[in-house]
Amino acid sequence: MHKNVAIGSYEEILIEDGFYVLKIQNDTLDIEKVLREIDSSFLQFHFSLKGTARYYFNEGAYHLQVTEENSLLLYNTQKDLPLHVVLEPQCWIVSVIMSIRKFHSLFSNEASYIPFLNDSYSEKKYYSQEMLSPAMAVVLSQVMNYNLHPSIKKLYLKGKVYELISLYFNRTEDADIEQCPFLADEENVRRIRYAKEIMISRMAEPPTLAELANEIGLSLRKLKEGFKQIYGDSVYGFLLDYKLEYARKMLESGKHNVNEVGLKVGYSTASHFIASFKKKYGTTPKKYLTSVS
Repeated sequence: MHKNVAIGSYEEILIEDGFYVLKIQNDTLDIEKVLREIDSSFLQFHFSLKGTARYYFNEGAYHLQVTEENSLLLYNTQKDLPLHVVLEPQCWIVSVIMSIRKFHSLFSNEASYIPFLNDSYSEKKYYSQEMLSPAMAVVLSQVMNYNLHPSIKKLYLKGKVYELISLYFNRTEDADIEQCPFLADEENVRRIRYAKEIMISRMAEPPTLAELANEIGLSLRKLKEGFKQIYGDSVYGFLLDYKLEYARKMLESGKHNVNEVGLKVGYSTASHFIASFKKKYGTTPKKYLTSVS
C-alpha cells in the first residue's frame, strides 16, 4: 500500500479479508492528495459527504469529479484502478473497497439485479455517479463520526457499510435521472438544492412550503416533486432527519445539554425533542449523551 496525505486525516479500517473502509478528511484550506494501490479484483465506492474531490486515472491523463452529496462507483475487470484522489479544501470522503468475490456473495441470489454482476459485464468496466439519498447521508455521517469502544468498532462499521450498500442499490425509477425529465433540467436541480440549503440554514425556524417555493422560484408542485426525486423524501421529512442527526452530533460533542440541543434544532419544548429523538434512535437524548460521554 502507498498513500501520501499532505495534511488532514486518513484512516483505513480493515473490516475483514477483501473488505475495508477509508475515511478521508481535508479540513484545511489547502488541496490534499491521497494515493493508494487498488487492483482490478476490487470494487470501489466513493462517497463525498462535503466538498469536491477529483479522481485521476491513467497516471493523471483524465479525471472524474465528485461533488458534495454524490458518489462514484468504479469497477474494471481489465486493469487496476489505483486510488489517486485530489481533495479540495474542506472535503470529506468515505470510501468502501470490497473484493468482487466478497461483493458477489452479498447478492448471490440477486446477481441479475446488479448491472455489473451480470455476465455481460464480466470483461467490461463499470463507472457510475449517483446522488446520495438522505438515508445514505445519515449512515455516512455515522460512519464518519462515532464514539465506540475499540472492541466493537469493526462490528459497528461492518453493519453500517452493509446498510449503506443496501441503500445504494435500493434505487427506484423515480430517482433515476435518465427516467426523470425534471432532473434533466440543471436549473431545476439547482433550485431544489438551494431549497435544501435554505431549510438546513433555517432549521430552527423553517419557512412554509409556499414561502420556500416562492423563494427558489418554483411552483409548490415542482418543489414537492423535485425534492422527493432528488432526496428521496419530502421537504419536512428530510429536515426532520437532518435536525435529529445534527442534534445527535451536538450531544456527542459533550458541549451541550439536552435542552440546549433541542432549542438549537428548533424544538420549543424538551418533551417534543425527546419524543422525536427516541422515535428515530430508540433511546432518549439523555441516555444517548450518557452512552457517548
